[in-house]
Amino acid sequence: MKTVYFDCNATTPVRPEVFEAMRPFLSADGEYGNPSSLHTVGQRAHAALEAAREKVAALLGAADASEIVFTSSGTEADNMAIVGAAFAHRERGRHIVTSAVEHHAVLHTCEYLEKEHGFQVTRLPVDRQGRVSAEDLKRAIRPDTILVSIMAANNEIGTIEPTAELGAVCREKRILFHTDAVQAAGKMSLDLKNSPVDMAAISGHKIYAPKGIGALYIRRGVRLHALLHGGAHEKNRRAGTENVPGAAALGAACDLARREMPKEEPRIRALRDRLEKGILSGVPAVFLNGHPTERLGNTTNLTFEYVEGESLVLALDQAGFALKKSDLPGVEVSTGSACASGLLEPSHVLKAIGVPPEHIHGSVRFSLGHFNSDKDVDSALEIIPAAVDRLRKMSPLWEDRAPSPSGKG
Repeated sequence: MKTVYFDCNATTPVRPEVFEAMRPFLSADGEYGNPSSLHTVGQRAHAALEAAREKVAALLGAADASEIVFTSSGTEADNMAIVGAAFAHRERGRHIVTSAVEHHAVLHTCEYLEKEHGFQVTRLPVDRQGRVSAEDLKRAIRPDTILVSIMAANNEIGTIEPTAELGAVCREKRILFHTDAVQAAGKMSLDLKNSPVDMAAISGHKIYAPKGIGALYIRRGVRLHALLHGGAHEKNRRAGTENVPGAAALGAACDLARREMPKEEPRIRALRDRLEKGILSGVPAVFLNGHPTERLGNTTNLTFEYVEGESLVLALDQAGFALKKSDLPGVEVSTGSACASGLLEPSHVLKAIGVPPEHIHGSVRFSLGHFNSDKDVDSALEIIPAAVDRLRKMSPLWEDRAPSPSGKG
């Protein structure tokens, strides 16, 4: 049975074009050189690395390719930005501002600095649609604030943050501004050279490159403390022989995203909208989480009242749909490991936007991508209403329900 994959915010398959770009660097008779070596084999690898850097810079709208540092993941890039900035500028202060809806790569890094190194962290609230207010940021900034980290777009609900406004506040106060752009890159236009963003993290496996490669944009002149030591790689910013196959793959994926985004983004958005509208109109007692318009075009997060999200995703998995309940480790819908993992913690994002606890557990994220089609949406709109109806018939709460506050029940 072919799986309909609606979990692209978790990871994406490697596109054939990306695999082919990486292939020469994985073969014994190919380009296996160390890019730091001076001989011809090494210099060919170096040239490939720099060509990939140019492509990443082009997707992000960076002023220069030298502002791109290759990392092992988006998580490492976030850590490099946050810990690197905190250690490099701690003589000025030890206060960091972030938001309540950040990815754990940011939240846990801030917690580490708080618990282990005496930094103070302010976590800004968000509105019901998941957006941070520039006014709240202004009020949170103190004389000892050295860094603000607010994501570009949320991985669970897709809400796009007003990074231009938030970054402008930081620029006025001469505070570094970092954004986790892992979900935004390749899905929305970025122009970092003309924006008040000092650092931005991306991840390869979110844009059809393999896992194990990411990048951090560091605006020229921004000073960071290096986290890895042992060589002068990446202009002394990240020690360790570069992952040339991964970088080549990331470069190819960024190039595809940049060239195809004008057509691909509206195509995927149209599929998402049809799926979303079909579910909202065809299934009672369902409502949307996140911003209705300022949202990634591939993402919809829906609450199905009187249904356990884990039960729904497992039922859909059996019908050939791979979805996701949350971004907690171990909660992989397609494997059914959520019930066995014991990690059924409520989503911190849905809690932050004020979704009631009983509704959080009935929420499911749909995230579409390059390989999805109208046929996938047709299948979903046929199967999802039946699956929800079957699960609700097993719930005594469904029979005894009060009228839905959303007006759909």
